[in-house]
Amino acid sequence: MKTVLIVEDDLINARVFSKILTKRGGLDVKHTEDVEEVVEIARAGDADIILMDVSLSHSTYEGKAVDGIKITQMLKADPKTAGLPIILVTAHAMEGDREAFLEQSGADGYISKPVVDHQAFVDKITSLLGPKEA
Repeated sequence: MKTVLIVEDDLINARVFSKILTKRGGLDVKHTEDVEEVVEIARAGDADIILMDVSLSHSTYEGKAVDGIKITQMLKADPKTAGLPIILVTAHAMEGDREAFLEQSGADGYISKPVVDHQAFVDKITSLLGPKEA
């Protein structure tokens, strides 16, 4: 079973995403906003894709405040995790935000919150996961 790592500081959003992905997508889900844990899970290959909240209000790495863009940049710069698909998830859905965030971060996709179409949400994630395991 494929595993989605949800990096989200809003527990309600994390629970909603988790429920949609397990029920509709048949996916396994992990959740954390701890940056060291995100890096550890990614490096260990314990996630097949990451849903990355752009605005992480409590996250720090090596003593500095970081957001989802910075974490995505770090993961994409690391040869061990560069190939791991990352989808940015954000409430910042103004004209031009999508392109700017994708270009800045190197992420593989973008989903705006709130997630209204649950099937489209699952489809977007599974499209980046590749074929299902038999």
